[in-house]
Amino acid sequence: MKISIIIASNNKNLALAKQIKKIAMDMGNETQIIDLVAEDLPLYTPANQEKLGIPSKVKQLNDTITHSEGMIFVAPEYNGGIPPSLTSAIAWLSVSSENWRGCFNGKPAAIATHSGGGGQYVLLSMRNQLSYIGMNVVGRTILTNGGKPFNPESAQEVIKQLVSWKTHTV
Repeated sequence: MKISIIIASNNKNLALAKQIKKIAMDMGNETQIIDLVAEDLPLYTPANQEKLGIPSKVKQLNDTITHSEGMIFVAPEYNGGIPPSLTSAIAWLSVSSENWRGCFNGKPAAIATHSGGGGQYVLLSMRNQLSYIGMNVVGRTILTNGGKPFNPESAQEVIKQLVSWKTHTV
């Protein structure tokens, strides 16, 4: 399966994404990390869209995600919600083409976080938003924080669910 791992912050979430990527690759999947912080997309606003048009980085991101068969979103909890980098990227993608839903609609997604707090709120927020835009979010999640270390076996099970979703819907 061709999996894009989309991260919405660096540091511990980037480290978590790299651990997930290694497990996914060891399981025979083609994976890539898309670092939304490194992409440095402008904040989405209608005024920015009018002024900038659709930035070439957004068009490239649309193409990359459209050709992904599944996604894993890795984001920390920001005040009980989704980080601005992820929300803004989704907003840009939603105006990036006539068929922007091709990025997301019907594709399996998994969600993960390393958060300074509990992390449950960002997982719930991501599940709601990704489901709303048409993704099929698998039941299991990857959650790490100061009191809960990374569990490779659990991550492997999440990836199995992600991959099995594709095989059941083809």
